Amino acid sequence: MSRKFTWFNATALTLGFAFLYLPMVILIIYSFNESKLVTVWAGFSTKWYGELMQNDAFLSAALVTLKVAALSSTFAAILGTMAAYVLVRGGRFMGRTLFSGMIYAPLVMPEVITGLSLLLLFISIGLDRGIFTIVLAHTTFAMCYVSVVVSSRLVTFDKSLEEAALDLGCSPFDAFISVTLPIIAPAVISGWLLAFTLSLDDLVIASFAAGPSATTLPMKIFSSVRLGVSPEINALSTIMISIVTVGVITASLISKRSIGQRERDEQAALKQ
Repeated sequence: MSRKFTWFNATALTLGFAFLYLPMVILIIYSFNESKLVTVWAGFSTKWYGELMQNDAFLSAALVTLKVAALSSTFAAILGTMAAYVLVRGGRFMGRTLFSGMIYAPLVMPEVITGLSLLLLFISIGLDRGIFTIVLAHTTFAMCYVSVVVSSRLVTFDKSLEEAALDLGCSPFDAFISVTLPIIAPAVISGWLLAFTLSLDDLVIASFAAGPSATTLPMKIFSSVRLGVSPEINALSTIMISIVTVGVITASLISKRSIGQRERDEQAALKQ
């Protein structure tokens, strides 16, 4: 049953998109503002992008953020995949309920509680806060997201493929590396990307886990905004929006091409 595209639907859709994306459009426009006052338009200029490239504090924070995101997402992907495999394929074992609850607890626990508990842990064991502690903190809360994504793929995984590999002489580890891991690789990559994005965006937990020697980009932006929004922040936000937009478009094109290629392969197989 087809539905007509009415004026009400068009108005609701327009208002919805305006609510979501109009602030971003305004931010992008004012990133090219000549004036230092972000609310007063004084002409087109790209000088704030040049100023941003000369701002060592922002560049250093961006580098720290990328390092933390890359390391924590990698550790989270490894640990989250292991946890998902144990939950889905481990069967029933003593402490399974507790283990499952501990894996999924960060999903519903407030970030303030997670950050405070990690801060107390680092202080109690005498661990100096810095990049290493931020990586540990981000790995702690990101691995549960990876575990959820990978678990959903393992639930629908055909166990007969693993059993065939075992019948052919593979050890359980070899069967996992040669058969299971390549098949669930898209889920693992998706979990890694999700963990990477969460690490880039995190402010609360990083504020507890970071020390004077390490400042992430969200922390730097938040501290700068409290003193007033500068055009450099608008320029930085525009760059981040552009990177995300290019990434989403690229991923969509790759996915569309992959689906089209799969359909063509299936049609060719049917013709044969």
